[in-house]
Amino acid sequence: MKFTRILGVAIALAASAAVAQEAATVTPAPEQAAAPVATLEADNAVATHGDATAGAGKAAACAACHGLDGNSADPLNPKLAGQHERFIARQLALFKSGERDNAIMLGMSATLSAQDMRDIGAYFATQKVLPGVADDSVIAEGPNAGRKFYAVGEQIFRSGKADGSVPACAACHGPAGAGNPGAAWPAIGGQHATYLANTLTAFRNGTVWGKGANANAIMSAVAANLTDEEIQALATYLEGLHNVADAPSEEAVAASGQPQG
Repeated sequence: MKFTRILGVAIALAASAAVAQEAATVTPAPEQAAAPVATLEADNAVATHGDATAGAGKAAACAACHGLDGNSADPLNPKLAGQHERFIARQLALFKSGERDNAIMLGMSATLSAQDMRDIGAYFATQKVLPGVADDSVIAEGPNAGRKFYAVGEQIFRSGKADGSVPACAACHGPAGAGNPGAAWPAIGGQHATYLANTLTAFRNGTVWGKGANANAIMSAVAANLTDEEIQALATYLEGLHNVADAPSEEAVAASGQPQG
C-alpha cells in the first residue's frame, strides 16, 4: 500500500515537471524591420549653384537684421542686396566655423548646410541695393582741408593713395563698386557708411576673415595705411556709389525710408 502511494506521487511529480518545462518554452517574436536612417549632409559637402527661389524662404530669418530684400535699415548691419552668391556663402561658412567672429551670426549659421548658404546667397544676389548719399561737406582742417569729404574717398577708391601705400579699391571692386563674382570679391557700392567704416577700421587693426589656408589677409594689408579721416571718406563715398543705370526708382527709395540724392 505504501509502495503504491509512493509510486503515484512520483508519477504526479514527473507529470508536473513535464508540464512546467513545456510551459517555460518561449517562442521569440519576429524582429521588426529596422527604422529608416536619413543621411545627414556632411559639413564639407560640395554645394551646387544656388537656387534663388529656394533661398527666398531660407533667407526669411535674415530679414530682421538685413531686411526682406537685403536692404537693412540699421546702418550697423550690412546690406546684402546685390551681393554675390559665393561671397555670402563663404561668409556664412566662416561664421559657422568660427573663423569670422560674430556671436549672432554663429547662431544664425549653425544649422545651415553648404547648399543652404548658396541658396541664400543666390536670393540676395537677385535683389537691388538701394544706395545712400555721400557726404559732400568741406573738410575744415588737416591735410585735406578745403576738399569735399567724399572727394577724398573717391580719389583713394579710384587711384589709391599718392604715396603708393594703398592701392586703388576699384582694381578689385570695380569702378561702380560692384565687386567680382568670379573671385568672390564683394560688392561694396551703396553699402552703409557706418558698416563700411567699422569694417575697414577692424581690418586696419589686424582683423582677418578665415584661418590658416582659408584666411584672406588682403584687406588687413590694404587698410593698414588708412587714417581715420580716409576711412570715413571712403565709407561715405561708397555709400553713394552706384551705376546710374541701376539706380532704383523714386518709389523704391521712398518705400525703403532712405534719403534720396
